[in-house]
Amino acid sequence: MENYLEHRKRVKDRFRKEGLENFDERYALELMLFYCVPRKDTRELAIRLLEHFGSIVQVLDATSEELERVPGVGEGISTFISFRRELERYYRIKRDEQPLTPMVTPEDFGKSLRAKFIHQRNEVVYVLCLDAKCKLLGCLFVGEGSVNSANIPIRRIVEICLNANATSVVLSHNHPGGLAFPSGDDIQTTYHLARALSTVDIHLLDHLIFTDGDYISMAQSGYYKGVEAAWQ
Repeated sequence: MENYLEHRKRVKDRFRKEGLENFDERYALELMLFYCVPRKDTRELAIRLLEHFGSIVQVLDATSEELERVPGVGEGISTFISFRRELERYYRIKRDEQPLTPMVTPEDFGKSLRAKFIHQRNEVVYVLCLDAKCKLLGCLFVGEGSVNSANIPIRRIVEICLNANATSVVLSHNHPGGLAFPSGDDIQTTYHLARALSTVDIHLLDHLIFTDGDYISMAQSGYYKGVEAAWQ
């Protein structure tokens, strides 16, 4: 059996030539572990993690506390895995932020917002603030709720939008592990917010609901028909 240094070199060389697409999950996980366990064989640890969580996706989604329940995983490894997850989210946020062109379609809104919800385990709420020319002023965090309730504070959203000098806004939140369809509470909250914002001359354009790999525009799908309908 080749020693761990030879094994590492072979796996790294293969990655440089092929990328990760054709890697078995164990080898992909081993490759990541090379950089937080520099002087030990990581083959058994990779297998142990996969057996414990079931897949590399579940390993990468696990919290630090969950990871450290696996024998051989200490604070250094759990922090490195958590950092990798957050770095991906940070990269996507930075890549998509501050577009120079006006944002007018659900696709524009979705592109700017989607990175905010990557790897989120709980429901979180963001608001996209736009100026009079529909250019982005900011994508601002509102709050965090439970998986079963978005818990959107109307007054806080209005204050955030006023402080940002927004002319129009897009509300967004996620359904972790669920479907990208609005609940009755989501629809009711959207119209309550539209009415509250309209009293301070801010227009609610849309409400986007995200899941792990999808999102829905309530305006585009007919669940939200604009501020005029909110007053009917």
